Amino acid sequence: MGKGFASDNNAGIHPEILKAIADANGEHVTGYGNDAYTDKAVGLFREHFGGDTEVSFVFNGTGANVVGLSALTRSYHAVICAETAHIQMDECGAPEKFLGCKLLPVASGDGKLTPESVARYLHGFDFEHHAQPRVISISQVTEMGTVYTPEEIRSLADLAHHHGMYLHLDGARISNAAVSLGLPFRAFTRDCGVDVVSFGGTKNGMMLGEAVLIFDPAMAREIKYLRKQSMQLFSKMRFVSAQFIAYLEKEIWKKNAEHANKMAVLLEQEIRKIPQIRITQKVEANGVFAVVPRHIIQPLQEKFFFYLWNEELPEVRWMTSFDTTESEIRDFAALIRSLL
Repeated sequence: MGKGFASDNNAGIHPEILKAIADANGEHVTGYGNDAYTDKAVGLFREHFGGDTEVSFVFNGTGANVVGLSALTRSYHAVICAETAHIQMDECGAPEKFLGCKLLPVASGDGKLTPESVARYLHGFDFEHHAQPRVISISQVTEMGTVYTPEEIRSLADLAHHHGMYLHLDGARISNAAVSLGLPFRAFTRDCGVDVVSFGGTKNGMMLGEAVLIFDPAMAREIKYLRKQSMQLFSKMRFVSAQFIAYLEKEIWKKNAEHANKMAVLLEQEIRKIPQIRITQKVEANGVFAVVPRHIIQPLQEKFFFYLWNEELPEVRWMTSFDTTESEIRDFAALIRSLL
């Protein structure tokens, strides 16, 4: 079986990330983030996002979303998100369980929210019988592989702030978005009015660890307690921090994302040569969504595993990674042709 196109989570760890972990293993250092590795990693994040950015490292993406949203909400609040959002579909109800908040999913064909699609949920303010809208949460890259422009993010931030709300960005694939846009991270987050970012690295070559970035110091005042209570405080923090040092300092984030995005474009090009397959979403990062003849799905999965996204259509999702190769893509396309 080939490496497949199921998920960028299925890829291994970038060799320089593994080396960074090993290099941090040679001595005793203070735990829980009170170490030089964490200080340096935090400094690197602040170079990208601003000197007053509060940086909190956590174990994983669900943890980052829960901790980040917990800084913005109380249990009587509501979070507005796309119906395909990770917090809605793929976190086993964790945000609702740990925050106590109500999620309000919005229908979206391309995974994006717009001010118009969100507007119908902006009611019931100060009415004690309704959960109070508090956060608009977007994913960048979206779960449909699409990328918000800075202007689209700014419009949602302005809408949220106009109503006394916040904008949260789930950046599990934020590096792929930065490469797609050709912009630094800050240009489509903080500078566009985003209040909190869940910054991911696991899908792009790291072993584990994400970061919660908060841009208002007052909002971040209690984040260390929220992180601990959410079971996301890593005792041996240096092994997360060391990864982020290599990831940011050596621009592994950029190199890996550039390659993964490039491979998705190549996959799209190969698939478009096959008339029996219809690509359903813009290919703007490292995901390709397509409707394929049902009878070829299982034999394809036996050679190159991937996920069936929508059983009814049937629509599949093919994800590329930092270690996807051109030959793998061409072999995949050739197998599709032979099955058809």
